Amino acid sequence: MIRQFLCMLTLSVAFSATVQAAPPKAPERGEQGAGPYDRLIIRGATLINGEGAPPQGPVDIVIEDDRIVSVVSVGYPGVPIKDQGRPIAGPNDQELDAHGKYVLPGFIDMHGHIGGSAEDIPAEYVLKLWLAHGITTVREPGSFNGLNWTKWHQEQAEKNAIVSPRIIPYAGFGMGAEEPIFNGEQARDWVRRIKRQGASGIRSSKAKSRHHDASCAAKCGAY
Repeated sequence: MIRQFLCMLTLSVAFSATVQAAPPKAPERGEQGAGPYDRLIIRGATLINGEGAPPQGPVDIVIEDDRIVSVVSVGYPGVPIKDQGRPIAGPNDQELDAHGKYVLPGFIDMHGHIGGSAEDIPAEYVLKLWLAHGITTVREPGSFNGLNWTKWHQEQAEKNAIVSPRIIPYAGFGMGAEEPIFNGEQARDWVRRIKRQGASGIRSSKAKSRHHDASCAAKCGAY
């Protein structure tokens, strides 16, 4: 009963998305950055692991295939570090000196648009701005430049072909629908279609819309 009530309650507050003129796509990565390397070894850092534990360090952090494979304690704060027991770098490893610095997990931005509210802001600027602030994953909650446009950036980021955080593309409800959505079956058909197109989720809001049943379809088993 509660589930049904919530679904009915949201019928009048469904979200309709329109695709706006897209800004320029991010350029190819080219010679920007360095690597790839067999391993990245961050040396002598103070680690804040994000789980509520106190800072730990100094540590050497070994990253391989985009995964942290080991965190090795190499001493105590304020005491010289001994080389004994430290990870040994190979010929194609990259070492980064992080003595006196802090290392944190990458931040996740749960609501970030690649195209901002101002016009003609290129995707390259937005993506690099996120990275410069430590954001390594972004949920794009509307894909207002078009789902295909956002998916293109997601795929290029996964291949490391552009300078970008990881991107999780959502679609605004009703985006690309050829006619108004008035019932649950229409909504389910639309949800299945944008899922096939690669959307990871759906955004709905309290904005009034010509579409109906948005949240009911998304929350009550549209898949």
